[in-house]
Amino acid sequence: MKKIILFMLTSVILTSCNGFTKGAIGNPAGKVIVDGEHYTMIPGNFEWKEDNIQISRKSSPNIYELAELFETLEVDKGDTLKFEIEKNPSSITVVKLNEDGTSDNVEIKESKILMPTENGYYIYQIDTIWPEGKETFVFDVNVE
Repeated sequence: MKKIILFMLTSVILTSCNGFTKGAIGNPAGKVIVDGEHYTMIPGNFEWKEDNIQISRKSSPNIYELAELFETLEVDKGDTLKFEIEKNPSSITVVKLNEDGTSDNVEIKESKILMPTENGYYIYQIDTIWPEGKETFVFDVNVE
């Protein structure tokens, strides 16, 4: 009898664990890649609706507070940074915030962006959209 109960309990646990990992719903992660090193970007606002489940996070800190949570990357003028975002977003927009408070749209080519040719501190905001939702990612760089 103990063997049967142990077998059933093991089967239930294995089945449950397999069910949670398959097709999990959650916010996709984003990484920026510099010299082969991967750095996880800080997620900001997030909205997702899938399988009758709706998840939303809109009370995140402002972009400057999010940038403080990221370990500032040291890059060279004109370097190319690559980024990877899970679940293949249908739309990606990148905005660079300059030290003087101005912002510029950044051209994306094959999930890569070109760093500025002037020294300084810059914050990047990546806005992504999927059919199921949207998310904002933030990272910052110091260009030398």
